[in-house]
Amino acid sequence: MHTTLVTDTVTVFSRELRPVLRDPFSMIFTMVQPLFFLGLFAPLLPGTVGGGSALQWFVPGIVVMSCLFGTSAVGSNLQYEMHTGSHERMLVSPLRRPALIIGRALKEIVPMFAQTALIVVVTIPFGFRPHLGGALIGLLILGVFCVGLGALSYTLALASKNREWLFWSVQQAVIFPLLLLAGMLLPVDGAPGWLQALSKVNPLTYVVNAERALFNGEILTGAVGWGLLAAAIVAALGLLVGTRAMNRA
Repeated sequence: MHTTLVTDTVTVFSRELRPVLRDPFSMIFTMVQPLFFLGLFAPLLPGTVGGGSALQWFVPGIVVMSCLFGTSAVGSNLQYEMHTGSHERMLVSPLRRPALIIGRALKEIVPMFAQTALIVVVTIPFGFRPHLGGALIGLLILGVFCVGLGALSYTLALASKNREWLFWSVQQAVIFPLLLLAGMLLPVDGAPGWLQALSKVNPLTYVVNAERALFNGEILTGAVGWGLLAAAIVAALGLLVGTRAMNRA
């Protein structure tokens, strides 16, 4: 039966999503670390940050952190499939190779939406007031970023086949500098010049700034435009690199 890239992508997306829907507690478990950061760092912040309340500044950063932690680690699932032979069976199927990486990456949007909803629900009783329209636009931008980050994580898994230690070493070596340089936990405005320069070349910085603006209702701003551009670049790069890696697999 003739299929298209879109139908193949939907097939892979559905296959990858079923285990998440059958076991939603595994997705909630990935929230533990961001919630710990929320509970431990938020009380240490001053009453106002960046001209607004601490929670209005801090919670959008935690939302992006949740996406970063969860999506950057999904390549471990692919490593497990390669170990069990499941991935090889997918490779000999009539599914198009690009669909294998695109469908997997798109699946990461669903847990991200659920995790964001949980964070917002937990923080509203403590005074966090998200702008609904801005938050929805922020989730769309974050979804684009998640697709690219997920594709890069799967690419790393393919490159480190049979070497799980290499996957986790690279993932941990990259994720924490990105997190700190993006100013998720602490502002970098007063940091040394070299640290601010590194922050400006970090695409995650622009995504975080966009989420903070959108969750506060600042929609038509330069920060949102730069955040959308950064997310689109990461998505395009991730899918390009991931598709090439899957074609070579």
